[in-house]
Amino acid sequence: MSLGGALALAFAAGAAGMDLAFEKVDNRWLLAGWLVGFFYRRVCGEEKWLGRYFLGVSLPIIFLFGLFWLRMLGAGDVKLLSVLGGFLGAKAICRCMLLAFLFGGLLSAAILFTCGNFGPRLAYFSHYISTMLQTKKRLPYYRRGKRPENIHFTVPILLGVMLYAGGFY
Repeated sequence: MSLGGALALAFAAGAAGMDLAFEKVDNRWLLAGWLVGFFYRRVCGEEKWLGRYFLGVSLPIIFLFGLFWLRMLGAGDVKLLSVLGGFLGAKAICRCMLLAFLFGGLLSAAILFTCGNFGPRLAYFSHYISTMLQTKKRLPYYRRGKRPENIHFTVPILLGVMLYAGGFY
């Protein structure tokens, strides 16, 4: 495992732990991650390090802005993926995002089938979309509080980073 992969894994694990404990990832943790990633890239001495750092940091924000804007993905999740992009680079963070969404989908499907609320959740999604189209207002997709369908997306992010950093993808 590379040093960048180990650093990404450490920051993803810290963020997941924070999210599970407090339902929020502290912005100071994320700021520290951006700074450590910046200096890590600088110390590595690779050619065009600054451009590669900013590309890795920017891609998650660009790709996931729509989901954040629709309030389907939290700002902390987008910022965490941005931090990880600073360590891993553009190509690797795209792979990690793909893995995170695959794990998130599997986790969501498991929750839907285990809780037996697939029909009501499908109806909720349909109602959410139709309400947004009618009112032209962005509404939070999630329901507040500790509900089984509210997953902490930092956990699928951590799983994606674990697979990537471990060399499985």
